[in-house]
Amino acid sequence: MHGIVPGGGLSPDGERWIACRPGFFLPVRVLPRLFRRRFLEALEVVHRRGQLQFFGEYTGLADFAAFAQWLAPLRTCGWVVYAKRPFAGPKAVLEYLSRYTHRVAISNQRLVAFDERGVTFRWKDYRAKGRTRYKTMTLEAGEFMRRFLLHVLPAGFHRIRHYGLLANPVRRASLAKVRDLLHVAPGISPSPDESTIATRPVFICRHCGAPMIVIDILARSAPIRAPPICRGET
Repeated sequence: MHGIVPGGGLSPDGERWIACRPGFFLPVRVLPRLFRRRFLEALEVVHRRGQLQFFGEYTGLADFAAFAQWLAPLRTCGWVVYAKRPFAGPKAVLEYLSRYTHRVAISNQRLVAFDERGVTFRWKDYRAKGRTRYKTMTLEAGEFMRRFLLHVLPAGFHRIRHYGLLANPVRRASLAKVRDLLHVAPGISPSPDESTIATRPVFICRHCGAPMIVIDILARSAPIRAPPICRGET
């Protein structure tokens, strides 16, 4: 889960912009504890409603007492919440997240083969370095489809949610008010066709699936001809 949060907000009367303190945005040490408590409380609620299903060796967790005992260690261990400022600016963060929110589980460039053994595809091992991090894996077709469907969202599930200033009912008025208070002119976003053309890679690396950057184009020269064969005079 990723979240983009502005460094400030409107005052309760909506007449002032209140920015966060310089060099400080959120208490990072408090965030993991707060998120841990809220997450586990919500998990208990859905369990009491019978909305959790358990299979295999975890069927015993359907009992609430067993489930509470299973959750107990999670209340004491440290949870990780990673928060940092956008080093390259907000635009770079939006472009980074858009590559994950608007793509499928696996691109066609990563599919290598489909035969009697199963589906072979490329994957990236983040624990390795250099060229060795790009590897191939072969899975039985049914297992490949099972893993692929894990990335398919349930019906009615919203991939992206907006709150506060960007909430759908008040987005237009809130952003206009914020721009007015910050004396910022509204930006002009490119049309869908232009943005698609600008970001569409021309060449794709067949080994890692990443877009390739054209450094130079070498024009085809005249073909090299072999020297004539010298024959003796008769």
